[in-house]
Amino acid sequence: MGTICPDFNTFIEQNKKDGIRVFVAGGSRAGNDEIYVEEAYNLGRKIVKMDFKLDFGLSNKGIMGAVARGVLDKFNEKQCLDKTSPIQGITTEEYYKLYPSDDDLIKQTEVIVAKTLEERKQKLLAADFVVFAPGGVGTLDELAYDCVAMQDGLLDIKPFIIYNVNGFFHHLLEFLKAISQTGFADPVPFIVVDNNEELEIAFRLLKLRYNKCENSKQAYANARQLVYELPYFYKLKQQKNVFVEDIFAQIENVRINGTVQEKQTLDDEIETAYLEKEIERMYDRLAKTGKDTSVVSDKLTRLKLRKKKVVK
Repeated sequence: MGTICPDFNTFIEQNKKDGIRVFVAGGSRAGNDEIYVEEAYNLGRKIVKMDFKLDFGLSNKGIMGAVARGVLDKFNEKQCLDKTSPIQGITTEEYYKLYPSDDDLIKQTEVIVAKTLEERKQKLLAADFVVFAPGGVGTLDELAYDCVAMQDGLLDIKPFIIYNVNGFFHHLLEFLKAISQTGFADPVPFIVVDNNEELEIAFRLLKLRYNKCENSKQAYANARQLVYELPYFYKLKQQKNVFVEDIFAQIENVRINGTVQEKQTLDDEIETAYLEKEIERMYDRLAKTGKDTSVVSDKLTRLKLRKKKVVK
């Protein structure tokens, strides 16, 4: 049997002792393309590489199972001196009973049993960072819950990463932009990454700069700044064998000690890298829009054919 969930304040204090924790929300199914499971596994490995700990809703299969296995495999490879479990699975008693007690992944997970699904969500969101990986309606429920809780001030503002594997979240991101632009919601400080290299850069920048934000405007500004600078880091890492931390130190040095010309050159290079990434994304959006148009056109043709048969 897992550990009964302690009260919220005690739970938070216990988690602070473990360093940075990452809550990953994703599907209990694997999806219909191998890339989703592969990248979920890589996500788990990145979490341990960064010396983070994983919080998740407990699953031994699908995207969540792949993330957890990635964490365990990398943890065992590193032969960490800290032998406590790198994974905290938070679930309810009803869901916990669904998993076989002899499952290796479950046995190596520190299981916390919450009394209700609401309590489970609150405990999961006590993590320092949140990552949304591809998933189904359960993942969408957690994402919507987080957005509402953050908007209403019921949740500490914190970094939210969308792991946009294979463009999975394209339509959702467009919808979230639309409801913000039409005045129905505040902008959400999402950090969108398209691959595991960008994910690691985001993790490293968050680790270097991580501070809890006092309000949503500050959180949004911090997220936008990270999103703006991330393509520059990615571009330099593709061109040279350099560490994110070294690039970060160079940028800080130029901004503090650089000449006016050096600062302008740096700003221009960051702007260029950002625009190149946005242009690449625009082409991807155009391709997906074209695909959507094709689907609608095919459906329209089929509906017209059905109508003709009915009329006859």
